[in-house]
Amino acid sequence: MKLLVSKSSLKGTVAIPASKSHTIRAVAIASLADGHSVIGNPLASGDTMSAVDCYRALGARIDCRQGSEWTVDGTAGEISVPDAPIDVGNSGTTLRLAMSSAALSRSDSPITMTGDEQIQARPVGPLLTALADLGAKARSINANGRPPVTISGTLVGGRTSVKCVTSQYLSSLLLAAPLAVKDTEITVTLLNEPDYIRMTLDWLDKQDIVYENDRMQKFTIPGGQKYKPFDLSIPADFSSATFFLCAGAMLQADITLTGLDFADSQPDKAVVDYLRAMGADISIDAASVRIRGSQLRGAEIDMNRTPDALPAMAVAAAFAEGETRLVNVPQARNKETDRITCMARELKKMDADVEELPEGLIIRQSKLKPATLDGRGDHRIVMALSLAAMAIEGRTSIDTAEAMNVTFPDYVKLMTDIGANMETED
Repeated sequence: MKLLVSKSSLKGTVAIPASKSHTIRAVAIASLADGHSVIGNPLASGDTMSAVDCYRALGARIDCRQGSEWTVDGTAGEISVPDAPIDVGNSGTTLRLAMSSAALSRSDSPITMTGDEQIQARPVGPLLTALADLGAKARSINANGRPPVTISGTLVGGRTSVKCVTSQYLSSLLLAAPLAVKDTEITVTLLNEPDYIRMTLDWLDKQDIVYENDRMQKFTIPGGQKYKPFDLSIPADFSSATFFLCAGAMLQADITLTGLDFADSQPDKAVVDYLRAMGADISIDAASVRIRGSQLRGAEIDMNRTPDALPAMAVAAAFAEGETRLVNVPQARNKETDRITCMARELKKMDADVEELPEGLIIRQSKLKPATLDGRGDHRIVMALSLAAMAIEGRTSIDTAEAMNVTFPDYVKLMTDIGANMETED
């Protein structure tokens, strides 16, 4: 599918959909809990449905027929071994969180987990090693530290250390360790994206899980704990809001975003700070965020906490006076794609002045032109490139636009509702 985009002016109010990261964590914890949980306002997307299917395969009963709330009857940590491999599609979060959940199985029969081509290129070696340290049997089938993997029980606890190029390794261990028989001690030798760990810890706090956190460098989690059923609503997604924030700052625009909670731990709320540092006109009140078009200026931004925001911020930087440096985000090379290289190559097709760094990008103000672009099958790249296309004369075509369904199936509708000139074409 192609996304066809032309110059646009945006005005109106957008209700931001629910958080993917929170929805998947809610599915995981409800599935491990003992009893009946209700997840209000979930995000229904490719990634979150992958999580639902995965945890169903591990034994949870999940009913999504009412879109406004999902119900989950959990396993009480009694993980089932499915008859067939679990395919997580394109959801790296589901894969990594569920690997530790699968290790709670008391069976010696292996649980095989795999995904699409992008998933099979994403590293999981440090998590496999940590699971083995804690008593499970965990291996990469192709012996390359990547999926497909097999996991069998049982995660009993103990000591391990883990280098978290992605925070998902640590979140995975933190979610499963309370259900281990013995205490678990995790030493963290590197931690990218620490705010996603804060998000996971917030869920543990809501569950009254006991743990010790020594400056995000060492965690001690007593074993023998339980998850309890809950009835909670999912907050709006700052990662999805990023595209409207950047669009509002770059374009002739006056956009109001509703549903965002700045007290929430989602790291991508920092995009507001990034854009303000570049001169964006953003105002916040208790119920909404308003962003109006303004001349941006270049800045240096440390994006280690917010790798998902790199594609959209790279586009905004191309319209900012001077030079912008997006730095300290090496993990962006190990997302659905190498987002550093892919964004550099696609923006260059539009005549952007962009330079790759080992751990980021340098982007200088550029006069972009329409082009035929490759979305690389990466939802965030497709949507980010659409921002660039809305800012210039002419029509730009972006392929693999179906990737948007992974996290943001309503992106085109919400953008066109406020004036975007974009449409999909099969």
